[in-house]
Amino acid sequence: MRIVFSTYGTFGDVNPLIALSLELKRRGHTPVLAVPEMFRAKIEPLGIGFARVRPDQDPNDTRLIAMIYDIKHGTETGLRKFLFPALRESYDDLLAAVQAEGGADLLVTGELAYAGPMVAEKTGIPWASYALAPFSFFSAYDPPVLPPYPTLARVQEMVPAFGHVVARVARFVTRKWPEPVYALRRELGLPPGKDPIFDAKHSESLALALFSSVMGAPQPDWPRSAKITGFAFYDGTGDEGRLPPELAAFLESGLPPLIFTLGSAAVMHAGDFYEQSAEAAELLGQRAVLLIGADDRNLPKRKLPDTICVTRYAPYSQIFPRASVIIHQAGIGTTAQALRAGRPMLVMPYSHDQPDNARRVRRLGVAEVLGRKQYRAKEAARLIWQLLSDNAYAARATAVAAKIAAENGAVAACDALEAMPKRR
Repeated sequence: MRIVFSTYGTFGDVNPLIALSLELKRRGHTPVLAVPEMFRAKIEPLGIGFARVRPDQDPNDTRLIAMIYDIKHGTETGLRKFLFPALRESYDDLLAAVQAEGGADLLVTGELAYAGPMVAEKTGIPWASYALAPFSFFSAYDPPVLPPYPTLARVQEMVPAFGHVVARVARFVTRKWPEPVYALRRELGLPPGKDPIFDAKHSESLALALFSSVMGAPQPDWPRSAKITGFAFYDGTGDEGRLPPELAAFLESGLPPLIFTLGSAAVMHAGDFYEQSAEAAELLGQRAVLLIGADDRNLPKRKLPDTICVTRYAPYSQIFPRASVIIHQAGIGTTAQALRAGRPMLVMPYSHDQPDNARRVRRLGVAEVLGRKQYRAKEAARLIWQLLSDNAYAARATAVAAKIAAENGAVAACDALEAMPKRR
């Protein structure tokens, strides 16, 4: 089978699709990733097909990243100012990718690939969707944390039925956002269809939930086609999958360190996170690793002691298991790797699904949560010390890691894709 995957987002969003593509390639299929140009250099060396789909993303555009991660308006900005203005180009590019080389046998899309359902309807190609976090299913029975309205989460805990109110509020607030989707559907001669933001993104044939069951269980209002597979992990090959030599030497030279990271996108809008983190580590007298990414502004402004190692990147699968506590932004890819490593976490969520992911790992008893505005050295140090000194966090993290180790998201997802009805 020739299988086309399409998504937008960060490298953390693309990694699960690489995991699925490598598994499908091993089984003799031909996977193609139809994604923005910035991912080409990561995909083609793996022998996976690549097709460019607009809009292009600039991973170094810190202004855009800051806008998209704004807790009040980030999601709206990402959709209305970035994705939707290029929707026609996205459709044309994805259609070309599906029709190339005699046509694809299956299309698999993420929730931000809004052109995907329209391409499937126009071509008749079998179509599956996927979600990376429970937030994407937006259940009224297990309601998510809404980044602009975090206090509603506390109301939900006291009044469970309030989740249905939250769902209605979210649909009302976003009701005008997808007008460009409806406009393109009219242009293509398609009926209006379901709400693109909440409903139309899920395939009625197969909606893969590419996350572990420890993060969320199926709910009555999930699509009937939803299938939880477990996380699909990919963390690089070759040099990309190895620890930098100086970091490997640091890890070997002492006790497990604190590890501070902001994933692959939030790291471009770090603010003073790394300054505060270095100070927190010093207050605690703990060894630490700061994964600062490619932005030189994240380099601490003062000379740090030898107990703190600063490096731009390290594969999480190699470094997280060697941590004492992992401090991160609660992106689903980072969260998955931290859960797999079986280490306690302090999470400082930004926006989108991150506040909801943060609540879920805290509910598991493996993490504490600290808001961005409250992330100061003394408060971070206090919570990190709580995580270090209470052995119950580590015990629960080990138990959760065992459950994740029993899952194989890539295999389960590919089994489900192979079982889908084929094009006649």
